[in-house]
Amino acid sequence: MYLSVIIPAYNEEKRIGKTLESIRAYLANQNFEYEVIVVNNRSKDRTAEVVESFREKIPNLKLINENHAGKGYAVKKGMFEAKSDYRLFMDADNATTIDHVEKMLPYFREGYDVVIGSLTVPGSKIVRGEPFWRVILGKLGNKWIQIFAVWGINDTQRGFKVFSTEAAEKIFPQVTIFGWGFDIEVLALAKRYGYKIKEVPITWNNDPSSKVSIWAYPQVLLQTLKVFWNLRTGIYA
Repeated sequence: MYLSVIIPAYNEEKRIGKTLESIRAYLANQNFEYEVIVVNNRSKDRTAEVVESFREKIPNLKLINENHAGKGYAVKKGMFEAKSDYRLFMDADNATTIDHVEKMLPYFREGYDVVIGSLTVPGSKIVRGEPFWRVILGKLGNKWIQIFAVWGINDTQRGFKVFSTEAAEKIFPQVTIFGWGFDIEVLALAKRYGYKIKEVPITWNNDPSSKVSIWAYPQVLLQTLKVFWNLRTGIYA
């Protein structure tokens, strides 16, 4: 199998249907094998029912119901279940559409192991921007993230990242952070293991109903320090 698409979902009944339909329309026109894995993580709404309604529309659709807190845990679980050569995780709000994978996959043939969507490289585009406070905190937070965990990566937080099988199977068993800082730990592990990371420009459409609150930022800063500590103390295998 060529591509696995992993979608972490928490109370996404209002958005997951449109996202799955977008994915279905794109993948139906591709000439490679694929699977779509939705990890429904502690949802209290009809997320699971909406996903189930796509069973006949999307071949190899898998729904995993989990009861463990954190987006990072859902992504980790999806990566464990994936069977493909390349493993993409994307957000349930479809802020970055699946067709972006077309310009990411060729970099694996150039020797990259992890290819991530970024808003900091030329060619990126924001359709609907974030609130001002999120822009400022995001820029300040990235300086902190680079100093303590992932030097050289300018945008760690976009929910659109692709991993080779080798990288995914090496990195995700080591993931310990399941909150908003999990992206930082994943990329820090990639660098620790010597994997090449490529930032690729994306078009990003911020959803006004985003679940990222102001309290996510101090969480990310603290979890960045945890990654720094883990790297320094050799906790990772």
